[in-house]
Amino acid sequence: MPFALIQHIIAFFYLLTGSISDLRKREVADWSNYGLIAMGIFFHAVLSVWLLDVQYIARSLIGLGVFWIIALAFYYSGQWGGGDAKMLMGIGALYGLGWEYSHNRFLFGFFFNMLIAGAAYGICFSVYLAFRNRSAFQKEYRRLSMIPLFHWMKIILLAGLFAAVVLSFFGLDLILLGIPAFFAFLLYLGLFIKSVEKSTMYRNLPVSKLTEGDWVAKEIHHNGKYICGPKDLGLSKKQIAKLKRLKRKTILVKEGIPFVPSFFLGWILNLFFGNLLLNIFA
Repeated sequence: MPFALIQHIIAFFYLLTGSISDLRKREVADWSNYGLIAMGIFFHAVLSVWLLDVQYIARSLIGLGVFWIIALAFYYSGQWGGGDAKMLMGIGALYGLGWEYSHNRFLFGFFFNMLIAGAAYGICFSVYLAFRNRSAFQKEYRRLSMIPLFHWMKIILLAGLFAAVVLSFFGLDLILLGIPAFFAFLLYLGLFIKSVEKSTMYRNLPVSKLTEGDWVAKEIHHNGKYICGPKDLGLSKKQIAKLKRLKRKTILVKEGIPFVPSFFLGWILNLFFGNLLLNIFA
């Protein structure tokens, strides 16, 4: 059996089970994350022993390390949870990174396709949440659109559109309209996403149902001592135990969009269509 096929079978199993878990429970089981990391390292270790070539295990460890850095960047910027970060590290360990581009083609393609799929998936999932909670979404959208800063930004963009139209009559390319139109799109997209976040992604969760990695929406103190808060980037087991000892009933948490399915989509796109970014500019 070709080595690449074994890698793809392993990736398919862990990405599929991780996606199902993320969609159902908004978390990825540790056995799935750590299992993928372990399988990636083990697979390359076997190859190194079998072929008497240390470069295979070296590639796995380098892939793990590089994707660990990338995962941390996304995690600490608040884009992903811990489960997403560990899943990405597992993919890095499974496919590995070498000195030659031919060794890295699939992993590079996966990463860029994952970003493309993630953007499309995130927007689609947000539309689903907005439709599912349309009453709360509409109320939040109206509230945010009334903020003075948003009004001023709309005025500036409308002025930009008007100026572009006027300048087009003096011989300048009509493509100038694309610049303010693009920023208008970003403005309304940001308003839409923020409205979805505020109206659908916060809920009071019973302390008994808290799990490691849940994001606390507001700081919690007891007798002047800090217990947990948004800056923790996810609850620890120790903090959950402390909240239970304090006999708190509920806690406000923020639920992000389950992101592991976008890894799976990016992997599928890369498997069947290759690096979409290279295909676009080829």
